[in-house]
Amino acid sequence: MISQDFVERIYPEIRFGGFSRADGSIPFFARAQALAAEAEVVLEIGCGRGKAHEDPSSYRRKLHDFRAPGRKVIGIDVDPVAATNPWIDEFRRIGSDFKWPIADSSVDFAVSDYVLEHVGDPAAYFAELRRVLKPGGVFIARTPSKHSYIAIAAQIIPNSLHARVLGKAQIGRKEEDVFPTVYRANSKRQLRRLLRDAALEGTVYSVECEPWYMTFSRISFGVMSVVHRYLPGFLHSTLIVLVRKPA
Repeated sequence: MISQDFVERIYPEIRFGGFSRADGSIPFFARAQALAAEAEVVLEIGCGRGKAHEDPSSYRRKLHDFRAPGRKVIGIDVDPVAATNPWIDEFRRIGSDFKWPIADSSVDFAVSDYVLEHVGDPAAYFAELRRVLKPGGVFIARTPSKHSYIAIAAQIIPNSLHARVLGKAQIGRKEEDVFPTVYRANSKRQLRRLLRDAALEGTVYSVECEPWYMTFSRISFGVMSVVHRYLPGFLHSTLIVLVRKPA
């Protein structure tokens, strides 16, 4: 496993603010915070235990936190451990029917970070999203592209081995933060169709960031940090989904 000192040799700017030029979380959560600026009710879909509160970068930690005066942040998840998330005001568990315990047209802004790859019925997911958003309400999600080398490897490796493999491949990845993946909403084509079928307006685009899945080796991390700069869009590792419910 490579050291933080080695990472800073590849991305020396990390020493100035705690994040690199290729950081994927900064632009995602900066846009999310901009979309949430006027929201009174924020919904975190698949909120998890709030692992980002362990992030060594105080700036990234702040961007993950949507709490604000006059705003209510509701977290929903199938996993009861998500009730321990320190950045939500209220936790509601998704039941066995996978219906979201949220009232119709009650949410101004919703966010979902690396959740869609775990969703077995994405059509139902987007139908629920449309139901809970207020007219004009917005949603942002980040999820792996099924065409990236990371997702291809994940689809080859059995889900039962994901926790063990990721624990060796990625710095700081804990077993409790690894969940089965199905990749049923992880291409631009799939996502655009899902949005159209759910009568939602939106756009989908791809981005690339640091090769954090390569931290098991100095050579792999160094080489892939260069490769990532030149990958064509169709091989980018991450998809960003932006959605608005028609007014």
